[in-house]
Amino acid sequence: MKTICTLLLMSSLILLVSCETEPIQKETPKITLTKKSAEIIEADHAFGFELFREVCRESEKENIMISPMSVSYALGMTYNGASSTTLEAFNEVLHFGGLTNQEVNESYKDLMDQLLNLSEEVEFALANSIWYKEGYPVLEEFIKTNEAYFLAAVKEADFSDPLTVDLINAWIEEQTNDKIKDMLDQIPVDAIMYLINAIYFNADWKYEFPKENTYEGDFKLENGSKTTVDYMVVEGDFQYTSNNDFTAVELPYSDSSFSMLVLLPKTESNVASLTESLDVASWDSWFENSQRLGVQVILPKFKYEFKDLLNTPLKNLGLEVAFSDNADFSRIVPDLKLCISRVIHQTFIDVQEEGTEAAAATIVEIKELSSQGGGSITFHADHPFLYLIKENSTGAIVFIGKVGRPEYE
Repeated sequence: MKTICTLLLMSSLILLVSCETEPIQKETPKITLTKKSAEIIEADHAFGFELFREVCRESEKENIMISPMSVSYALGMTYNGASSTTLEAFNEVLHFGGLTNQEVNESYKDLMDQLLNLSEEVEFALANSIWYKEGYPVLEEFIKTNEAYFLAAVKEADFSDPLTVDLINAWIEEQTNDKIKDMLDQIPVDAIMYLINAIYFNADWKYEFPKENTYEGDFKLENGSKTTVDYMVVEGDFQYTSNNDFTAVELPYSDSSFSMLVLLPKTESNVASLTESLDVASWDSWFENSQRLGVQVILPKFKYEFKDLLNTPLKNLGLEVAFSDNADFSRIVPDLKLCISRVIHQTFIDVQEEGTEAAAATIVEIKELSSQGGGSITFHADHPFLYLIKENSTGAIVFIGKVGRPEYE
């Protein structure tokens, strides 16, 4: 693969403004999870890292970002329609383990309820919807389950009307503050249902990067060449860790309920191997010994969109049966053969001096098979890196990305 994946990091120079004077400390908002909900977080970590690796292997784009949470919620609704070996495949790929269907649904709702009410200083929105073909005999239990546990808005629509595409896209745009646009291109003749998740995130840094510190500098690309980027600079006390493979810094947002973790490989050519090593075990061990240290953070500004069809990555992870003629979605419509035809994923991120704005949406398309048709440490992200945005009390990962060529327009 020509390009590889990275998580984000940032730094900058000149006229550094210190963050040593701490703002008045408020209690950091935290999520309290049940034991079963905590298992869903752990499952999402495992699934998210695996999906990110697969997307990076398949994509040749220099900048990549996915939202494991968005994909998980869209597939979680779809899971409620699966039976037999298809249900088993969902359990395996999403790492649900011994959780019952009821426990999975309750855990998704528990996490969603608390995320939506977590912070007054961070704008976080998560919404779900189901759109199905007018006149289709969709089981009432499937609809009610997703309404109750995923708070899904359910709409019966004329799929032959081109305006329905506009309605679906308008719903996604509204939920993502117009950051995810024109996501659905068309409704194929054999499509009978869309299960959609949308996420929006907007937060200021706890320690903003002073604009007067921003400067132009070289960023080393994976192929050895260089490009000019705008570097932001801030100095303060941050959680920091370093090992043989990478250094990492954690950049909190406003009330510290969320943060961005940037992982910078020791050399620009190591982002692929760092991506391949991302898993739950390594994730848990990497940051056991992180320390709060004085760090000068130099991070490039960047803004980009990413869109991908997740069919191949999900099949590679073990969900192939759900896309095949052998799929069993009899808990959606009992007497028809259905399968997943497309899983479309689109993301957006804007990282600048004041903070971060990010969005994601996932569409699961179901079709009918019978149808025809200055501190002591400097963290200088001057080569490709990976980044994650996470909720801090649970560790829930909302976004994972790679920056191979920072661009900001």
